[in-house]
Amino acid sequence: MVTVTGARPYAQPFLVTPPGVYAPQSDTQLLLAALEQERTGPDTSVLDIGTGSGALAVRAAQLGCEVTAVDITLRAVVTARLNALLHRRRITAHRSDLTSAVATRAYDLVLCNPPYVPAPGVPLRGASRAWDAGVDGRAVIDRLCTGVPSVLRRGGVLLIVHSGLCDAGATLDRLGRAGLDAGVSSRVRIPLGPVLRSRLLWLRERRLMCAEDTSEELVVIRAERP
Repeated sequence: MVTVTGARPYAQPFLVTPPGVYAPQSDTQLLLAALEQERTGPDTSVLDIGTGSGALAVRAAQLGCEVTAVDITLRAVVTARLNALLHRRRITAHRSDLTSAVATRAYDLVLCNPPYVPAPGVPLRGASRAWDAGVDGRAVIDRLCTGVPSVLRRGGVLLIVHSGLCDAGATLDRLGRAGLDAGVSSRVRIPLGPVLRSRLLWLRERRLMCAEDTSEELVVIRAERP
């Protein structure tokens, strides 16, 4: 497992991120670093779930992979396509609720930076849909743990990043019960961002954070289908 003391800023140039589309941040950078550790090439089929700006999809295409990107919002799908064009890379992008639009295929590598921030409710629309994920932060993660194994080839790998606030152990347990060999491959602590700072009182009331907490742990979970 790699422990990172600080996340480097995302440096890929010319990424368009219009309002309402999740812009690359520390979690993106951590997942990109995990992607770089995988063996990839022209024979690698990649699925990027919740692609947002397409940052991960574009990088996978730069590594020579065949890339499919999905997002539940049309704006993100269009943005990912545009960023691929700007980088002169080819990706296939679909509007999809997780794997629903691509469930007939199997992939060598699945990437996902899902909504994972604990929140009083699950938003139905708006920018916060990219990060808010219910009172325990697992509204989307639990669905991923159930659905992703069916689109992984044998020997295929899932890389998923999320906050330590939403229980990495629960993710490992769910992926294990789904038949995957899962573990934490890297972790990083970052200063609290504006979203978490805005709901500190609520997080403390739920005992998800302590009064002295000034940072958040992010983890990358790597799960392989035997």
